[in-house]
Amino acid sequence: MELLEQLSHCIEFGKINLASPYPPDMKGQDGADELAKTALDQGVPANDILQKGLVPGMERVGVKFRENKVFVPQVLMSAKAMSSAMVHLKPFFQSGEVQRKGKFVIGTVAGDLHDIGKNLVSMMIEGSGWEVIDLGVDVSTAKLLETAKANPNCVVGLSALLTTTMNNMAATVKEIKAELPDQVVIVGGAPLTDDFRKEIGADFYSPDPQGAVEYLKTLVA
Repeated sequence: MELLEQLSHCIEFGKINLASPYPPDMKGQDGADELAKTALDQGVPANDILQKGLVPGMERVGVKFRENKVFVPQVLMSAKAMSSAMVHLKPFFQSGEVQRKGKFVIGTVAGDLHDIGKNLVSMMIEGSGWEVIDLGVDVSTAKLLETAKANPNCVVGLSALLTTTMNNMAATVKEIKAELPDQVVIVGGAPLTDDFRKEIGADFYSPDPQGAVEYLKTLVA
């Protein structure tokens, strides 16, 4: 469908709205904001707008980011475009007409104040149809546990960017698994490796946001 393809294109290339000058070749054209509203006005189901418009666009961005074909600024523009479209869909999430795939709780571990990696993962995962509960940076194990217990069947994502805070991540995973043995925990961050993930008992590690998106897909397949 033409309109949803256009919307997907806006997400992929970070065209937020009509006023947005970026990208230059789409100047003066409607962006994700207007197209999402137009689609709803034309009676396109909100779920189709999400699954056939926003999700494929964000997915393409994720793959390009993994392959170093786009970089953080472009991903942030795409995320802004997605957010501007999501505003129109929020009422449909609240009414239950659009079903989220699940809940994803994410935070940067205690002692670590880095948030760019965490934010990219949050955006990609929200863009793939999950409800994201972002606890921010320097998040205590107690806060993560409390949130996980309040949201049964959620997936917990932990980020660390410093080798010094990897120990905190190990302690957090251990504590979460001790209290909630079935809790799915995924980890990421520049200094991490899959060996480290195995060592600390987390369920999945990805060097890039798209890997996390693909792993979450397998959980709801």
